[in-house]
Amino acid sequence: MTERVDCVVVGAGVVGLAVARALAISGREVLVLEACAAIGTQTSARNSEVLHAGIHYPTGSRKAQWCVAGSVALYDYCAARGVAHRRCGKLVVAQNEEQSHALQAQQRQAHANGAHRVQLLDRESALALEPGLRCSSALWSPDTGIVDSHGLMLALCGDLEHAGGSIVLRTPVQHGRCAAGGVELLTGDGVRLHCQTVVNAAGVHAPALARHIDGPHQRHIPTARYAKGNYFTLAGKAPFSHLIYPVPERHGLGVHLTLDLAGQARFGPDVEWVDSPDALDVDPHRAEGFYAAIRQYWPALPDGALLPGYAGIRPKIEGPAGLLTDFLIQGPQEHGAAGLVHLYGIESPGLTSCLAIAEHVERMAVSLTPSPSPAGRGELREATSRLAE
Repeated sequence: MTERVDCVVVGAGVVGLAVARALAISGREVLVLEACAAIGTQTSARNSEVLHAGIHYPTGSRKAQWCVAGSVALYDYCAARGVAHRRCGKLVVAQNEEQSHALQAQQRQAHANGAHRVQLLDRESALALEPGLRCSSALWSPDTGIVDSHGLMLALCGDLEHAGGSIVLRTPVQHGRCAAGGVELLTGDGVRLHCQTVVNAAGVHAPALARHIDGPHQRHIPTARYAKGNYFTLAGKAPFSHLIYPVPERHGLGVHLTLDLAGQARFGPDVEWVDSPDALDVDPHRAEGFYAAIRQYWPALPDGALLPGYAGIRPKIEGPAGLLTDFLIQGPQEHGAAGLVHLYGIESPGLTSCLAIAEHVERMAVSLTPSPSPAGRGELREATSRLAE
């Protein structure tokens, strides 16, 4: 027997939950399928929890536009929902004249992106904010902050469920195919779903999921690349109250210092290209490179102060030698499969951009399918019940 469902979102990370919430609030019947035993256990739980201001992304890119718009929306959302967060600000620090020139270019780009409060500081002004720093100049971003990512995801879940949506855990999608009037999915426990709309928000697994769904979209699937980011935590208290970043690298923002909401410091991520999204162990020997990178801007870092923390995988769609890519969102216009939307390469600033991404996908979905029948919610409850058995 095949259950009919209006809309399925695959993946209950922060972006998948934000998309599902937006669809449900718009009146769609939404079912979220998550392979893991809890929401947000992968990339959404293995990052810096930073709310970015939109400084570093190419002007006009989706990353730039959605980061700036998403940051404003997310600060408002967290305040309204009581999600713990803090607008602590960050310093991007230069160590020489060449890097200082790079910061000047970064400021111009930040202003072009709409992050107008970003300003250049000379050495004395930077040290007035953070006396423990070493730098020749710095870029000050007062609107960068931190957020309790799990609290954010719980708030998104609450909104989704209040709007009539449902989440089913431990339910991987095994196979699918594009069919008349939508997409058919087969879950790992044998339940068949006929969906008017399917949103692939599976993060690092999005290209693999797309390959398990037969249809004309197959020729447009990008190659997944896995850029592991390792984090080390600090034993003791750091003498900083703001986030500290070096000048950005090609595939990341460098080994930076971030703070959690309790003030505990952590460092990372670095960039380590791996072959599997499951390579999440932290090699303690990588600390040597961390000490060298951190002491560029914090010379007083004590020996033995770094402890292996955790690792996350950036869901990239280009390799070490590739050009930097933007968020890639494909709908029927791009790949020709009716009712199917793929979200690829949703790496940083995906957390900051989640509400803006959700708004975009919700607008796309309006044109994909007709309004659900009045019986839709009953069918959704029946499908949810079968999946939960």
